[in-house]
Amino acid sequence: MSKRYSLGESTIIALDDVALSVASGAVCAVMGPSGSGKSTLLHVVGAMDVPDEGRIAVDSVDITSLSPKAQVKYRRRIGFVFQRFHLLAALTALDNVVAPLLPYKTEFDKFEKGRELLAAVGLAGREDSLPSRMSGGQQQRVAIARALVNDPVLLLADEPTGNVDSETTAELMQLLLELRAQRGMTVIVATHDALIASRCDRIVRLLDGRVRDEVEVVRGEEPEAVLERISRIEP
Repeated sequence: MSKRYSLGESTIIALDDVALSVASGAVCAVMGPSGSGKSTLLHVVGAMDVPDEGRIAVDSVDITSLSPKAQVKYRRRIGFVFQRFHLLAALTALDNVVAPLLPYKTEFDKFEKGRELLAAVGLAGREDSLPSRMSGGQQQRVAIARALVNDPVLLLADEPTGNVDSETTAELMQLLLELRAQRGMTVIVATHDALIASRCDRIVRLLDGRVRDEVEVVRGEEPEAVLERISRIEP
C-alpha cells in the first residue's frame, strides 16, 4: 500500500509500497525514526485515512472498499491509544471511558462496563477522578480502558508510552500484553522505544515509508537479547 500527501508544490511519500501481514492475536511493534511512516500506517489500518494505492484487510474484511458508513462501523471495532491521552478534562475517568458508547444503544449497562474496564487496568476506585488529578500513567490507563470499551479485535497504539517515565512504560507494556492474552486481540504499537519493541512478538522497522527489515521475537527470549539484535540493524 502507498500513501502520499501534498505539501504546497511538494509531495511527501508517507508509505511507499508497504507490504505487511500481522497474525491474529499477535503483538507487532512498528519502529522507525520520526517521519518514517509509523503513524500513517496506523491511521490507514484504522480507517482514519485511506491509502492512495493498495488493499488493507483486517479480519478478512477489505476496509479499503468499505463505504463511509461501513468505515464508521469498522472503526467502532478498533481500539485507538495515542501518545497524547486525549481525555476530556471536564469528565471523570469513568465518563471518559464510556464516552464512545454514549451515542449508541447497548444491551448492557455502559457505566458498569466502564467500571469493569477501569478495574481491569488497575484503576478500581478512581472512577470519579478527573484527569487533572491523575498521573500520566494513570491517564494512559484510562485511555486504554476507553480503547477497549467496544471490545476491539485490533488495538492500535501510537507511541502510547511517549509521555511517561521508564517505570510506567514497563508497567503499561505489561498491561497491554496481559490484556492481549485475556482478550485475544491483535495489537500494533508504533514506538521509538526498543524496550517496548522487545516485548512484542514481532518488530517491523520502517524507513522513508518502506519496510526496511523485520525481527521475529522468540518466545521466552530475554529483552536484552532482542535489544542486542535490534542494535545490529543499521538505522
